[in-house]
Amino acid sequence: MTENSYSSPAQMPPEGATTSDDGAVGGPQTDMENVRDLGDIPAIEVVTKAIVMLMSAAAEKLGLAEDASPDAVDLDEARRLITSLAGLVTASTEYLGIHAAPIRDGLKGLQLAFREASAHPDAPGEGPGEKYTGPVRG
Repeated sequence: MTENSYSSPAQMPPEGATTSDDGAVGGPQTDMENVRDLGDIPAIEVVTKAIVMLMSAAAEKLGLAEDASPDAVDLDEARRLITSLAGLVTASTEYLGIHAAPIRDGLKGLQLAFREASAHPDAPGEGPGEKYTGPVRG
């Protein structure tokens, strides 16, 4: 890997350093075989992982996670995540193949959950991501 590689979001230890299982320097060797250069990953895999991350983050912000507390709900953040997700899904639909329909269904579910969680729901066509997906109705 090179110094300018975007292979891992985590800070890599200096060459030759060892780390423990919890990431502290000094334990067993870091398993560099589990790190892939982004250039080696197919584009659709990168896009799909981004979609999953946006969906998961939006669900967390909507309080849909299993152990979510009502204090964790942040509709402003959820709106941003859902709108970003809608743009990515709309732009990449032709590349998603058989996964496009379930991904669009998941997006629609998040949009409807947002509307349900809102004290003053947006009008159809004005909700998060609806400028990309069109109006969402239950």
